Amino acid sequence: MEIHESAENYLETVLILSQNGGRVRSIDIVNELDYSKPSVSIAMKNLREKGLVGIDADGYITLTDSGLKIAETMYERHTLISDWLIFLGVDKKQAVHDACRMEHTMSEMSFSAIKSHIEDWKRDIYHQK
Repeated sequence: MEIHESAENYLETVLILSQNGGRVRSIDIVNELDYSKPSVSIAMKNLREKGLVGIDADGYITLTDSGLKIAETMYERHTLISDWLIFLGVDKKQAVHDACRMEHTMSEMSFSAIKSHIEDWKRDIYHQK
């Protein structure tokens, strides 16, 4: 199943909001992403139809197993790339912005190589202490 960048962003946002405050509703996503209510409503309907989110009778949104997997992948990419760019000297706001773009377009092979390089570098630093 092909997932577009916007869907990945919605799933990642549901994950982050649920980690920060528990239960998530469409209005929480509207406020977080500064999108319109109709846009979020349509996106949630599409994600529900794809089996990536569940929406209960009270309007609370949860990630399905497949939605959670995508959200966690995007979140890992976002945090690792953001932290890496900040370490390289990029301003935090710019690093977060750039990471948000890069996380969606980077191949799994490239991300794995960067992640491996950072992990090796961290191991080397800790062994030098």
